[in-house]
Amino acid sequence: MSRLHPHRAFWVITTTLVMVLFASAAPSPLYPVYQELWGFSSFTLTLVFAIYVVTMLISLLSVGSLSDHIGRRPVLAGALALLIVSMVLFLAADGVGILMAARALQGLATGAAIGTLTATVVDMQPSAKTGSAISGAAPAIGLAGGVAVAGILVQYAPAPRFLIYEITLALYAVLLIALLIVPETSERVGFSSRRHVATTLAPRASVPAEVRREFWIALPAFIATWSLGGLFLSLGSSVVAKVFDVDNHAQAGLLLFGFFCSAAITSLLITGRAPASKLTFGYPALAGGAVISLVGVLAGNLPTYVVGSLIAGSGFAGTYIGALDSVSNRTPAGQRGQVFSTVFIVSYVAFSVPAVIAGLLVGHVGLRETVIGYVTYVLALAVVGALITARMRRLASIRPDSGVQVSTADARV
Repeated sequence: MSRLHPHRAFWVITTTLVMVLFASAAPSPLYPVYQELWGFSSFTLTLVFAIYVVTMLISLLSVGSLSDHIGRRPVLAGALALLIVSMVLFLAADGVGILMAARALQGLATGAAIGTLTATVVDMQPSAKTGSAISGAAPAIGLAGGVAVAGILVQYAPAPRFLIYEITLALYAVLLIALLIVPETSERVGFSSRRHVATTLAPRASVPAEVRREFWIALPAFIATWSLGGLFLSLGSSVVAKVFDVDNHAQAGLLLFGFFCSAAITSLLITGRAPASKLTFGYPALAGGAVISLVGVLAGNLPTYVVGSLIAGSGFAGTYIGALDSVSNRTPAGQRGQVFSTVFIVSYVAFSVPAVIAGLLVGHVGLRETVIGYVTYVLALAVVGALITARMRRLASIRPDSGVQVSTADARV
C-alpha cells in the first residue's frame, strides 16, 4: 500500500490531534442538559469530570512510552478505535452510568493518543517553526472548537444530545482510515523480554537525564497554563451564567471559545521566536489577563472579563509553547513519546485537580471567592516561573569574556 507524502501525513496527524482534544471538550456544554434530564447532583457532575481525567492519567502513565517501542501508528490506531467506541457509548447513554463509562473510555483513549500524536507531529514537522506552532496551537484549537461547536449545536441544532457525537464519530472513522496510509516515524525497536514489556507498561512518569533540567525549569509554565485553562473550562460556564446572567448555551460557548481562540492565534503569531522570548511575553500576559478577568468577575462587568480572557489566552500560548519548545529541543527522537506523555501528565493533573477542588469549594465558600483563590494560585505559579525565566535569560546574556561560564542548556532556556 502506498503511503502519503510526509507533508500530507503531517496534516493528517495534526487534524487527529485537534479532533482528540475537540472531543474531550465537546461534552462540557452538554453537562447541564444531562443534569436537568437525569437529575443528578453537582457532586456527581464533578465525578463525571474526574473519571475522564483519572483514566486518561492512568493511560498516559502506562502506555505513554509504548509508541517509542512498537511505533506510532499501532498506538494511534488503537486509540482511535477506542474513541469511536466511546462516541457510540455517548450516543447510547440513557443515564449517569453509561455517561461515566463513555467518559472513562474516552479518557483512556485520549491518554494513549495525545502524547503519541505530539511526538508524531515533531517527527513529521516540515520545519521546527511549523512543528512548534502546531504543537502549541492544536490543544487550544481543539478545546476551543469542542466547546464552541457543541454549545452552538446544543442551543440551535436538532437532537443536541446526539449530533455532536455523530459528527465526531464520523470524523474519527475517516481519520482511522487515513492512518492506514500515514508513514511510520518511529523505529520499532520492540522489547528485549517480557520483563521489559512489563517495565514499559508499569505506571510511571519520567524524562531522560539530558532533558531533566529543562523539564524542571518548564514545570511552573505547564502547571500555570493548564491550571488556568481548567479554570475557564470548569468554572467558566458557571461564571458566565451566574455572574453575567448568560443562559444561552451558544453564547456561553463562544465566551469560553475566546480564551482558547486567542491562544491558538497567538501560537501562530509567535512561531519562530526563541523559547525564552515566548516565556518573557507569556508569563506577564498570563498573569495580567487572569487578574483582568478576575476584576471583571468581581465587578460583574462582562466586557472586562472578555478582554481579560483574551489576554490570558494569549499568555497561555506564549508560556506553554515556550516551555514545550525548551523541552522538545533537548529530547532525543527515540524518547519523544515518553517525554511528551510526561508533559501531558503534569499538564492534565494541573488542569483537573484544581478544577475538581474548585468545584467542591463553590458550594461551601461561593463562586467569587473560589475564583479569587484559583486566580491567586495561578498568579503565584506565574511569578515563580517568570523569575526562573528572568534568571536564565540573565545568565545567557553574560558574555564569555566576563569570566562567567554559561552552559549550553542555560542559553537555550
